[in-house]
Parts: sequence; C-alpha cells; structure tokens
Amino acid sequence: MLDFINDNIGLSIFLAYILVISLVSIVVCFYDKKISKLNRVELRTPEKSLLVLSALGGSVAMFITMLLIRHKTKHVKFMLGIPLIMIVQAGIIFLLFHLGVF
Repeated sequence: MLDFINDNIGLSIFLAYILVISLVSIVVCFYDKKISKLNRVELRTPEKSLLVLSALGGSVAMFITMLLIRHKTKHVKFMLGIPLIMIVQAGIIFLLFHLGVF
C-alpha cells in the first residue's frame, strides 16, 4: 500500500483534498439545513458559499447530501448548477489522467 502512495503522491494528495473538501461540504450543508429549520436567517450560509464549496471539489458530496436531507432541492440554481459543476470537474479529471498528471 505504501508503495502505491509513494508512486502516486500527486494522486494521494488529490484524493486527500477531495475527502477533506467533501467532509467540509457535508458539514456546511447540514449546518445550513439545521439553521434554516430554526429560522435564523442571520446565521444561514450564503448560497454562494455552498456553490463555491461545490466548485472547489465538494460537488458530489454536496449534491448527495442535499438530496438525502432535502435541502435546496427546490432551487434550480442548485439542482442544475451542481450537476453542471460535476460534469466540468469530471472532464478536468479525465483530462488530467489523459495527460498523465496522475
């Protein structure tokens, strides 16, 4: 296992980053849902922040979490925007693998 990590340090760092940004995205989504239920508008996470977390790599985790807890699912901005972000990210990852970066 350690040979794989040493041979693919770039991929290991990338996967660790995706794991961390995904966990942050999940926590922020749950937090915003909880605060919305309490009707505390001043403590809500701005929609822009949720989309930025998605764009930074947490899109899959954010989208799955949103569907599971039914948060922002009536907002077209999220139901179309995050899948579009995922498609762009998948294309970038494919390109990076194709170019031999990983």
